[in-house]
Amino acid sequence: MLVVSVLFALPFVINQAFLICVGFIIFSYFRIHEAFPVLEPLRIPQLLALASLAGLSWQLWLKRETITWQKLHTQLVIFSLWVLLSCIMASNRGEAFASFNGNFIKIFIMVFAISWLPTKISQLKIIPFFLLFSGLCIGLLALYNKTNGIGLVEGTRVTIGRDIGSMLGDPNDLALVLQFPVSFALAYSFHGKKWQRGLTAIILIILIMSVLATQSRGGLLGIACVTFAMTLIKSRSILLPAVISGIGLFALVLLAGISDRASGGAAESGIDESAMGRIYAWQAAINMAISNPFTGVGLNNFYYNYYFYSPHWDGKNHAVHSTWLQITAETGLAGLVLFLLMVIGALRVSFQLLKRLENHDMKPLAQGLWLGMLSFCVSGTFLTQGTTWPLYILIGLLLALDRLTLTPEENHAHPD
Repeated sequence: MLVVSVLFALPFVINQAFLICVGFIIFSYFRIHEAFPVLEPLRIPQLLALASLAGLSWQLWLKRETITWQKLHTQLVIFSLWVLLSCIMASNRGEAFASFNGNFIKIFIMVFAISWLPTKISQLKIIPFFLLFSGLCIGLLALYNKTNGIGLVEGTRVTIGRDIGSMLGDPNDLALVLQFPVSFALAYSFHGKKWQRGLTAIILIILIMSVLATQSRGGLLGIACVTFAMTLIKSRSILLPAVISGIGLFALVLLAGISDRASGGAAESGIDESAMGRIYAWQAAINMAISNPFTGVGLNNFYYNYYFYSPHWDGKNHAVHSTWLQITAETGLAGLVLFLLMVIGALRVSFQLLKRLENHDMKPLAQGLWLGMLSFCVSGTFLTQGTTWPLYILIGLLLALDRLTLTPEENHAHPD
C-alpha cells in the first residue's frame, strides 16, 4: 500500500518539487509544528524533507546540463567544508556532528534546492506570500501568548512553545524568526494594488508588535535597520532616513518596554545584567578563538565550552548572542574570514539585483532580499544566527533570482 501511495505521489513530487521545498523551509524555519502542536503527530517536516530530496534528485538528473554554478555557491561550499572540519576537530564531536547532521546539512542542501529548482520567475513570487502568511501566524500567536501571559520569560518577554522545548521558547530566537518576514512586509507595503499594500502594512504592524513583545534588542535594531534602508531607497537622502530611524528606534524601545525587563531593565544601575551577560559571553567567544584559532571549538560547541573560557561563572552556561562571535568561536578565525566572504558575496549579489531590477516586476522581491541581508548583518550582532536558516534562505533566493532574471546572453557571460 505504501509503495502504491509513493508511486501515485511521485508525479506530484516531481512537478511541484520547488513548492514542496518551500513548504519544508517554512516548517523548519518558523517551527509551525511546534507553534501548533496539533500538527506534530503528522510528521510534516520529515515528509516534506524526503519529498524535497526526491524531487531535487530527479530534477537534477533531468536538467543536469542546465545547472548554473555561481560564485556564491563556491563560497558556500568552502565555508561548509570548513564547518565540517571544525566538527572533526571539535572538543565535543558528538554534539558537533549531531548539529551538523541534524540541521546544518539540511540548510546546505536546501540552498541548492532553492537556487536550482525554480524554472520560472513566477515560482519565486510565491515565496513572499508564504513568508508573510507564516510570519503572521507566528506573530498573532505571540501576541495571544503575551495577552494571556502564556510562556512569559522574566515576567514580560513573550515566547512560544516553551513548555515543549521549542526553539521559539527563547524570546531572542522568536524575535529572529519574526524579524525575517519583516523585511519582505516592508518592501511589499510599497508595491501592488491598494488593498495589497494595505493588507501587507497590517501584517507589518502585527510583525513589529510581536517583535516588540519579545523585548529583544537585536530585533529592535533589525527593524530600525530595515526602516533606515527603505527610507533611504525612497528618499535618496541620508539625513531624513537617519532622523526617522533614530526617532523610530527610540519609540520602539519605549513601546517594547525594555526598561521593565527583569534583566536589562531600568531597575539595574550601571551596566545591566543582560549587557554584562553578553559581554562575558563575547569574552568567552574571543578566548575560544584565541585558544583554537584554526578551527574553533566546533559547531554548536560554544554553550558546552562556556565554563572553560568565560571570565565569569554564575552557575550556568550561556549562549553567545552574536553571529559574528559565534562563527569566530566555533569555526575559528579562518572560519570567520570564510563566513565574511560569503556574506559579502551575498550582499554584492543583492545590491546588483536591487540596481538591475529597478524597473522589473520582481523589484519588491529584490528589495526584500536586500533589506533581509542588511537586517541579518545588523541584528546578527546581538542574535545568534550564523548556522540557522535566515542567511541561507536569503542566499538561495538571491541565487535563484539572479539566475532567472539574467538574459541568456548575460547568463553566458556571467563571470560567477
